[in-house]
Amino acid sequence: MMSNNARIGGPIPKFNDYHLWKALYYLDDEEAIGRKKLSSLLDIGEGSTRTIIALLQSHEIISINKSGIVLTNIGMDLKRKTRMDLAPVDLPELTIGDVNFAARLPKMARMVSYGCEERDAAIEAGATGATTLVYINGKLMFPGSEYHVDPTIENEIKSVYNLKNEDVVIIGTGANLQSAEIGAVVAGLHIMGGLKLSRGIKDVISPRSDNSELLSLAFAIHDLVGGLPVCAKNSDNLGVRIENGAVIDNAYTGEVLEEVIRSGTTVRRIATSGPYKGIRVIVTPIELDNRIIAVIGVVDVRSMAGIDNLIRLTENDELPDRH
Repeated sequence: MMSNNARIGGPIPKFNDYHLWKALYYLDDEEAIGRKKLSSLLDIGEGSTRTIIALLQSHEIISINKSGIVLTNIGMDLKRKTRMDLAPVDLPELTIGDVNFAARLPKMARMVSYGCEERDAAIEAGATGATTLVYINGKLMFPGSEYHVDPTIENEIKSVYNLKNEDVVIIGTGANLQSAEIGAVVAGLHIMGGLKLSRGIKDVISPRSDNSELLSLAFAIHDLVGGLPVCAKNSDNLGVRIENGAVIDNAYTGEVLEEVIRSGTTVRRIATSGPYKGIRVIVTPIELDNRIIAVIGVVDVRSMAGIDNLIRLTENDELPDRH
């Protein structure tokens, strides 16, 4: 049997503030970039890229014309306020990860306390960790202490950056270059207070979203209910079916899913057709702006021990009361 953690259905597209900031990094106010090129530069799926573009556009950070995407004046101002200088570095004696990546934040030392918050933000984003250093009065130091960095390390960093007083240098570390860079950037954004771009459900899922934008939500519910099969679809597209931690159908629909889209109410009953015929299912709608935009369902909600012992029921069977 495959482990519930073995998600072989492909990577789950998702993004965080690193990808939003990196989009600003690549975009310009003059030379337009197309969506596919931006997706390639960010190294994420086109579905996630579309979500990022919609979010930036809703905050008037970008504008889109026939040539592609450009930054607006608001976008250029945000890019300037969140400026970071990035560079790979080789500092194995300073960090615990395999690969290191540095970010310099000009004149931000006063915003750093001890560096623990930045480390935690980097780990949460998928990096192994992050080390924060501040440059004060010509010395590179650990924040919140009087400890100077080893001269060899300081010289290595100074070979990359022309440091100015009150600069911050964050060394992100990870298993590969991308995770190390993500750690450095996310830690830097934490010091700056984040990008302050609010994200609601409409930024994650919409009636016409493709399957990739449903996966994170579907997998979260799959884990939440102990690995039970989960089905989900947008109101205007085919959906996904997840079992044993993997996507086994990415063009799926079912009678109960369609019924809930039509009725807009939660349905609990035994499926009479499809791969879950004879099995109790529960499907509920996701509503936004008084419209059903998607539905998501769980198969046999009482079999919380796993999906190997799914019990097929007849139409007249009832679930036992749970006390």
